Amino acid sequence: MSSKLTTKIIAGKYKGKSIELPSLETTRSSKAILKESFFNVLQYDIIDTIFIEAFGGSGSIGLEALSRGAKHSYFCEIDKKSYKTLEKNCKAIDEANSTAILGDTFEVLPRLINNSFKNDPIVVYIDPPFDFRDGMENIYEKSYVMVENFTNENLFLIAFEHKSELALPENIGLFIKYKTKKFGNSSLSYFQRTLTEE
Repeated sequence: MSSKLTTKIIAGKYKGKSIELPSLETTRSSKAILKESFFNVLQYDIIDTIFIEAFGGSGSIGLEALSRGAKHSYFCEIDKKSYKTLEKNCKAIDEANSTAILGDTFEVLPRLINNSFKNDPIVVYIDPPFDFRDGMENIYEKSYVMVENFTNENLFLIAFEHKSELALPENIGLFIKYKTKKFGNSSLSYFQRTLTEE
């Protein structure tokens, strides 16, 4: 059967618009209930932010963020097939305010975050591809190191989507975990920036 898998924007100005999903061999789509919970937690904090989806996939989280008032969404995706789908979704939903980047998240993101957005609050969503790709055994450790290298003071919130069986550290670099919500096999852990020492 060749019919494409899709999901929909849940709320906001693009509510009901369809997002095409890449093949399940290369990416997982964040569950609707998890996505809805994430945006319920953020609510008005999402408005006028720079939203960055670290492992872009279909772009469903960052495009939902745009629908709910984010200023601009950035996506990083290393898989070329997934990237093509991501580009198509950005064009279909909000081409002017979305930027898809083809590349290695671990190289691209620290440069992007640390060298840009000096006047805008930043939210980062990290959903490491832990199931469907080979060579991903140390994906979380690499993600922690990446977060440790984020130095932009405007980055105020990082959310990790992860396997529920995995307990994330209480602190990663300048960020402290303040909440974890479980959704079956997947969980969301929230980290906020700690106050810098004088």
